[in-house]
Amino acid sequence: MAKKSKKQQPGGTPATVALTAAGVEFTVHSYDHDPSHPSYGEEAAEAMGVSPDRVFKTLVADVDGALTVAVVPVAGQLDLKALAAAVGGKRATMADPTLAERTTGYVRGGISPLGQRKRLPTVLDASASAHSTICVSAGRRGLEVELSPEDLQKLTGAVLASVGRT
Repeated sequence: MAKKSKKQQPGGTPATVALTAAGVEFTVHSYDHDPSHPSYGEEAAEAMGVSPDRVFKTLVADVDGALTVAVVPVAGQLDLKALAAAVGGKRATMADPTLAERTTGYVRGGISPLGQRKRLPTVLDASASAHSTICVSAGRRGLEVELSPEDLQKLTGAVLASVGRT
């Protein structure tokens, strides 16, 4: 069962600290992470009782040698070709997981588009705009933040583009 909290927790993650500092309205959802679950995103959706098309995963890709963040629904996959096109690149591949962790400051399965160690170009899948709120990682496994896609786009400087596929 997911627990909800609108208050900043002591020792919050860089993502929740960034949201609080920006004065953005958000809700924190926490749940007990099961390390044996095959999908971090699907586990989050199930634990929170939220449709997988409203829970977005944060993926780090290499677009023409530059790390780029893609935020797509957990119900689908990242279209690497569309991601490259969205940022004016030619070719995209998934980034090395260790490099992604080191660059963002987060562990795999807990990478948040918010509060990253180094701000990376970000693309938010256009499907996010169909929802009043979406959920993204709050910076660790078992912790999600729910906020408006407009606030996420504004805080990350994200480009809105169709980069997810089912």
